[in-house]
Amino acid sequence: MKLSAANVHDSMVFEELIDAVEPIKRPRGRLRERPHKLHADKAYDDKKCKEALRKRSIRSRTARKGVESSEKLGATGGS
Repeated sequence: MKLSAANVHDSMVFEELIDAVEPIKRPRGRLRERPHKLHADKAYDDKKCKEALRKRSIRSRTARKGVESSEKLGATGGS
């Protein structure tokens, strides 16, 4: 858990938040260090945030400003 001041936008502490994610527990085998992809809302549609994900080999599923609705974010199809 990370805390920031009320007037600091989340994208400013984005890298710290990603690095604070604990290893993913699996039933057997090694712990996976990071998730494979990250779903985020339009606030994180920024070059700095996308580059931070790219450096960590995490796919970005960030809603794009003016293009996608954040309500559909994470939807995988179906009715």
